[in-house]
Amino acid sequence: MRDSTAKHLSTLHTLIYKASRGHVGKRLVANDMLLLSTTGRKTRTTHTVPLLYLRDGDDYVVIASWGGRDHHPHWYLNLLAEPVATVQVRRQRFRVSAETANSDRRNLLWPRVLDAYDGYRAYQAKTSREIPLVILTAV
Repeated sequence: MRDSTAKHLSTLHTLIYKASRGHVGKRLVANDMLLLSTTGRKTRTTHTVPLLYLRDGDDYVVIASWGGRDHHPHWYLNLLAEPVATVQVRRQRFRVSAETANSDRRNLLWPRVLDAYDGYRAYQAKTSREIPLVILTAV
């Protein structure tokens, strides 16, 4: 899928999710979805993307796969620059702090990621970068 097509689909998903207060768009590929709003590292404007997530205790785990492209998604780069963001899970909106899972935590979580959506296996095989797992903790 082209970057522009992915961006348009992401925008549409975000609009529907927000308009329905998370009722429509809360599930995709048999997994729960959230909206992550980050601050642009260059523009300083808010950018929102829908992401598949897993729960790890009280934390939310999102996957910076970008479909196996050789560069990180913009939302991940934004979090590296400004690790405080906003998440919407269905009707709930709350602030989170973000950190990239260290190798030990990633090794524990990666099998769960693949269980949730096996497509991540193909994404990882497509790219030379290690796909980051991002831990979102409510603040």
